[in-house]
Amino acid sequence: MDNYSYLRIILSLSYSHIKDKISESGLKVTHQRIVILNTVLQMDNHPTVEHIYESIKDANPSISLGTVYKTVEAFVNNGLLSKVSTNEGQMRYDPKLDNHGHIYCSNTSEIIDYFDDELNDMILSFFKNKRVSNLKIKNITLQINGDKIDPEKDVLIK
Repeated sequence: MDNYSYLRIILSLSYSHIKDKISESGLKVTHQRIVILNTVLQMDNHPTVEHIYESIKDANPSISLGTVYKTVEAFVNNGLLSKVSTNEGQMRYDPKLDNHGHIYCSNTSEIIDYFDDELNDMILSFFKNKRVSNLKIKNITLQINGDKIDPEKDVLIK
């Protein structure tokens, strides 16, 4: 099989997967929704609506900024994306829906994902020990805000 055929199969599987995800969320599958969700899934930087729009507008001139905004909000409301807010109040979007936290570096505007089951267990244990009643925890979202000491280097979590 040549590379082109292999790439077409991969893209076809991705397209099918995206259609299924949209449909399973209860939303109608449309071209705009497929394009927007596919774009967000390919971005690893917790994009804003404006970033998403800038990525798709040339290839999809019929999709407006308003359409991107409404679609992203529909994705959040239907469990396909989550919101991440910055210290400056800027709304960013995350396709990773499993329990994880974020580190927001205000001097570089980066949002870094981190996964720590031990921390999640500790927080759940805290609430259990405090005997919090009438609350079912769905997920834990913890955001740490700070500045990179050296903006040229990555934040490393060991």
